[in-house]
Amino acid sequence: MDKLEMRHTLLAAKARKQMTWEDIGRAVDMSPVWVASACYGMNSASPEVAHKIADVLGVDGEAADALTTFPTKTWDEAIPQDPLIYRLYEVVGVYGETLKDVIQEKFGDGIMSAIDFSMEVDKIEDPKGDRVLLTLNGKFLPYKAW
Repeated sequence: MDKLEMRHTLLAAKARKQMTWEDIGRAVDMSPVWVASACYGMNSASPEVAHKIADVLGVDGEAADALTTFPTKTWDEAIPQDPLIYRLYEVVGVYGETLKDVIQEKFGDGIMSAIDFSMEVDKIEDPKGDRVLLTLNGKFLPYKAW
């Protein structure tokens, strides 16, 4: 089973079981954001975690095996059409250079890792309309001179 077939299998099982990413993350003792990313095919899981995910979702060992394979992290380079994804794309387009400048003023010349990285999504209730809080937590990696 390849990553695309795995993705369809896992997402169909999630829908069939009417589970949330929070439910699955809690059941396998992992971040719900990371679990979703692995199920979408953008991360690989250890065999132990892969089998826990497969068991929770009631899918066969082929899906667990596919979860353990290393992904090719690529995506469609067209401008996203989904409104939520487009807004995140827009945030990076509008604030990307600003964030780069502020990060480099604070840390020096380098980048934020998306390898040594975690992310959380939280809901902040607000009488004027609920808010989305995204926390991106990446290790700073300085560029080296040689």
